[in-house]
Amino acid sequence: MPDNTAFDETDLINRIKLRDQSALSELYQRFGGLVYGLAMRVLQNAGFAEEVTQDIFLKIWDQPDSWDSTRGKLLNWLMTVTRYTAIDRLRKEQRRPSWSAIDIEDVLNMSSKHGLLDEQDTMLLRTLIQQLPPNQTEAIELAFFGGMSHSEIAAQLNLPLGTVKTRLRLGLEKLKTMWLEAIGQPNE
Repeated sequence: MPDNTAFDETDLINRIKLRDQSALSELYQRFGGLVYGLAMRVLQNAGFAEEVTQDIFLKIWDQPDSWDSTRGKLLNWLMTVTRYTAIDRLRKEQRRPSWSAIDIEDVLNMSSKHGLLDEQDTMLLRTLIQQLPPNQTEAIELAFFGGMSHSEIAAQLNLPLGTVKTRLRLGLEKLKTMWLEAIGQPNE
C-alpha cells in the first residue's frame, strides 16, 4: 500500500475525471478493502457486499464530482456512501441488519484505525457513549449505526414514536455537551 502522506485525494479524483483507469485502480487498491469490510458488516452476505463495493467504485467512475473535497476527506465520504448503499441494499432485500453487524465498537475502531478520529478521540467517545443512559445509547446505535428510521426503531423497541425521538434528541444533546466539556470547549 502506498504511503498515505504522499496521497493526494484531489489529484486522484481529477485523474478519474480524465478517465484515467489507473487512478480508479489505485483508488480501489487503497480503499476497496475498507469499503468491502463495511459493506460486509452491514449486509452479512459476501455476494451483496461485493456488489455494493462494485457499485461504489462504478459510481465514482461515472460521477467523480460526487465527492467534494471542501466537505471532508475522501475516506469519510466513501464510508458514508458505503453505509447508505449497503443499508439501501438491505431494504431492497427487505432485511434488517444484524445488530452485531454494525457494532459501535467496530465503527469507532475503524474510525480510529483509518484517521477519521485519532486514538484519543475514539477512546473519549467510547467513554462518553458508555455514560449515556442505556435507552439513549440503544436508540443512537440503532439510528446511526443500524441505519434505522425513527419509526423502525419504535417498532423494533415496541415504543411510541415520540419516545424514540425524545431518547435520540436527549442522548445526542447529552453526548454533544459531554464531548465539548471533555475537549474544553464551551457548549453553544
